[in-house]
Amino acid sequence: MYNHKLHSKILKIFSDHQLKRTTEINFFYTRFVSNISAIQALFNELYGNHPKGKAQFDGLMETITSAYLSRPAALKQKDHEKLEKENWFLSNELAGMSLYVDRFCGNILNLEKKFPYLQELGINLLHLMPIFESPEGESDGGYAVSDFRKVDKRFGTLEDLNHIQQCMIDEDMYLMIDIVLNHTSQKHEWAMQAKAGEKKYQEFFYMYEDRYIPDEFEKSMPEIFPQGAPGNFTWVEDCDRWVMTVFHNYQWDLNYTNPAVLVAMLDTIFFYANIGVDILRIDAPAFIWKQIGTKCQNLPEAHKILQLIKLCVQVATPGMALLGEAIVAPQAIMDYFGTGAFRAKECDLAYNATQMALQWDALATGDTKVMLAAQSILLRKPYGTSWITYTRCHDDIGLGYDDYMIEQAGYNAYEHRQFLKNYYSGNYSGTQARGALFSYNPKTGDARISGTLASLCGLEKAIEENDEEAITASINKILMMQAMSFFIGGIPMLFYGDEVGYTNEHSYLEDEGKSYDNRWMHRPEINWDKNLLKDKKGTNENRIFGGIKKLLKIRKNLPPVADKSNLTWITPHNIHIAAFTRKDNDLQIFCVFNFSDKPSFLTWYAFRENGVNPTKIFDHWTEKEYSVGRDHEFLIIKPYGFLLMEEIDSEAY
Repeated sequence: MYNHKLHSKILKIFSDHQLKRTTEINFFYTRFVSNISAIQALFNELYGNHPKGKAQFDGLMETITSAYLSRPAALKQKDHEKLEKENWFLSNELAGMSLYVDRFCGNILNLEKKFPYLQELGINLLHLMPIFESPEGESDGGYAVSDFRKVDKRFGTLEDLNHIQQCMIDEDMYLMIDIVLNHTSQKHEWAMQAKAGEKKYQEFFYMYEDRYIPDEFEKSMPEIFPQGAPGNFTWVEDCDRWVMTVFHNYQWDLNYTNPAVLVAMLDTIFFYANIGVDILRIDAPAFIWKQIGTKCQNLPEAHKILQLIKLCVQVATPGMALLGEAIVAPQAIMDYFGTGAFRAKECDLAYNATQMALQWDALATGDTKVMLAAQSILLRKPYGTSWITYTRCHDDIGLGYDDYMIEQAGYNAYEHRQFLKNYYSGNYSGTQARGALFSYNPKTGDARISGTLASLCGLEKAIEENDEEAITASINKILMMQAMSFFIGGIPMLFYGDEVGYTNEHSYLEDEGKSYDNRWMHRPEINWDKNLLKDKKGTNENRIFGGIKKLLKIRKNLPPVADKSNLTWITPHNIHIAAFTRKDNDLQIFCVFNFSDKPSFLTWYAFRENGVNPTKIFDHWTEKEYSVGRDHEFLIIKPYGFLLMEEIDSEAY
């Protein structure tokens, strides 16, 4: 809707900056005018009654303008190229790897030397785990940031990051980094000023002189790390106040009820955009708005902040996509893509944490019913948005799907979750998995699971027992799990080390800053002698690396894998099998996965049930052609096997 007052403000800003109406400036002007009414509406819903709201809104408009004006010409050109593609991040040609720079290759500059390794595998998107300054011993893996604009000396410098980013542009690679919106380190300048009594910065945080308000919050707020960091507030002697510290006592939660916090963090977002970030991973967005009487998670205001950020980015730096790291229940995850008038206008990407956990569920049970019970929700993802799909990441595995999905599959929800935790922590008879429980809560019995992909798939145990049959079964599990993540829709994101089968390592127990957190068992320090075994035929590293390389190559050559909301699940004719079809124009593929340790049979009718009648199909994985049999005949899938089949001939049905 046209708003004359806002239009006049924009014209004044352009006049103040003496902007000449070039073609490039006209694009920016059009985006600004088109979005400013929605930006103001969201801002007023959040801060319309705040005494500093009007001044901060003017500051927000100036922040947007300054971000655009300081954007390098090369990035503006890249913006246009991405806008021409429309939703560039839906492409089947993208494949990512998430890594800790220091543990992967030592420092940022060394990344350039590893580009050939990554490109051989098929990786063209790098997610660099937190690289900005955080205090040693109080870093939470880099998520306790003490300076949002200074690369930690452990990794290099900002100049090093700029160099690598330019190298990535030259190599047609994309960059993804994190921003921690919810909190800062207690050693961040804002926190230090607050400790010193500076009222402006005390208002940047939740700070209280007594326990009255903290106790009101605590009545409904859950504990995130009940073992290592119980409670949600910490007494800070330096300023004689209670400070909200939801994650750890050294991480101070930012107070977004203060509009100055939003504007300051938006400026930081634009700083990242203008160093060339293609995807900005927003850490823990579910927590950014707090309200007494609620769980202080997934509140409507948190979504409004994300929608506001998205609109501002769309105006100033439209080539940067936003990823919301919301590891929450399935329906709540869907909300981070936006709802109502903002459907598909909030986060461009989200982690498909539900699908990831459901794959681990199916692998443990050999039964796909729980996985399939969740798909009706996951298929509601709006067109134009996408997933990050993965089997492992730096974090634990949470079993965050709903109880009714488990019960719909015929299991008791509590007993089923206990089984999964025992299975993957190695406390179940016959399990091959070697993992550990993370953040166990004795009050509720809740826990999550730590461990590398390889160890959870049984490779660690199989190697220790020198059992070649079990080693092969474990590698089959690894490749099957990765194949499903790669082909189900979204950007596949490998976690470093998984591409060559790293197993759990326990040196973190000797590090005081890590010993309390067993997630470090699956965050390896890379031994490049091991990684280079990928070139030695017959080694486990060679088998896993070669398999993943082949999967990514197949993926990049099949247009239906692009995330165009084109997935249809095939009826579960066999509880051990999960299968779906994806179609793009006249090209159709069938993806079939056997989660059982025994051969499984799938009726050929499954390939005809959705109104097509293929007569011949080609499996890109085994490179074998099949003639489609009759309804009473069966396709046999080997234990932990999968097929990625393309319809190559059909007849009228």
